Amino acid sequence: MKFLLRFLALGVAFTALPLFAADDVATPPAVGNSAPGFRLQDQNGKWHTLDEYAGKWVVLYFYPKDGTPGCTKEVCKYRDEIEKVRAAGAEVLGVSVDDVESHEKFAKEHNVPFPLLADSTKSTAKAYGVLTSKFGFTFARRDTFVIDPQGKVAKYYQDVDPEKNVEQVLQDLTTLKAAAS
Repeated sequence: MKFLLRFLALGVAFTALPLFAADDVATPPAVGNSAPGFRLQDQNGKWHTLDEYAGKWVVLYFYPKDGTPGCTKEVCKYRDEIEKVRAAGAEVLGVSVDDVESHEKFAKEHNVPFPLLADSTKSTAKAYGVLTSKFGFTFARRDTFVIDPQGKVAKYYQDVDPEKNVEQVLQDLTTLKAAAS
């Protein structure tokens, strides 16, 4: 009987492996390294590149999917605190692998006052090392990068809490800007 139970448990474990696939991505850029460039459209169809933000602090946050509970909490927290983030001298850019149309609907529904960038080719999420797959779905992990005015990664937050990320970023922006002066 024990043998049969072990055999069944092993079979279930091997069957479930594809559901919990390991991340198939590059390593995220290290703090101090150049942030990967990108050219992505926002919810209004406007193109954005990292180069156009040269000389500015950028909060680049990746999230899994428009309209899901955690992603909605996160976008609403950034929306509600956008003036504080801008007063701290930074611009916010949200990124997911959803398309422009999905971002347009999500942004309108939640009155999002900053760009939500559509990485439908998944190339930017892959370049930042945040592309992952689980349960047959490929998406960006909930990670955030603070990029300094020279285009270097100043801070990296992995697997962030969608309700606390903005506060962490605001605290760290003050420290990072002071250290850069």
